[in-house]
Amino acid sequence: MRIVLVGPPGAGKGTQAAFLAQNLSIPHISTGDLFRANISQGTELGLKAKSYMDAGNLVPDEVTIGMAKDRMAQADAVNGFLLDGFPRNVSQAEALDDALKLDGQQLDAVLDLEVPEDEVVKRIAGRRICRNDSSHVFHVSYKQPATEGVCDVCGGELYQRGDDTEETVRRRLEVYHSETEPIIDHYRAQGLVVTISALGSVSEVTERAMAALRKDDDA
Repeated sequence: MRIVLVGPPGAGKGTQAAFLAQNLSIPHISTGDLFRANISQGTELGLKAKSYMDAGNLVPDEVTIGMAKDRMAQADAVNGFLLDGFPRNVSQAEALDDALKLDGQQLDAVLDLEVPEDEVVKRIAGRRICRNDSSHVFHVSYKQPATEGVCDVCGGELYQRGDDTEETVRRRLEVYHSETEPIIDHYRAQGLVVTISALGSVSEVTERAMAALRKDDDA
């Protein structure tokens, strides 16, 4: 299957993408991984991206699109892929449509993870990260440490990242609504959008997504 995963920040896209890709036996292709791989390998596109990033500028669509095209052309993606974080806007979606059409391919589904805005703010603004190891993540509501402000794993200080504040999260949501959300309408016009609730446990959301994709595939 060829799937695009969309949803607001805090919807759990990265987590769900990993599980869904594993269940469907297709590669999980995320924008972040694309950038890191191209930059670390010193590819032409990676060097271009790095020059923009080092200058504090957004990477142009054509660079991101080029990376995505290269990745989708690799052997492990011949039978499908799951795109996470790409396309990010309508122009990228149109470029993806064109790239797939040239190869005689098309998307099978666009999985839209739906989460109420207040829940997004609660999920992100409540996160607390260990200063010693950023993989140690806690939450003021969902995963409280035994001692407030102290990491259960290593005893490091827990803190709130600057981009996890409520004000920053709401700004990120505004960007999502203005730039990324319109791709849902773009794909809905093609009959590709499958919307599910991203509330509940990780396994519940994964099961819900798999059921929706199976139903869509059988339609």
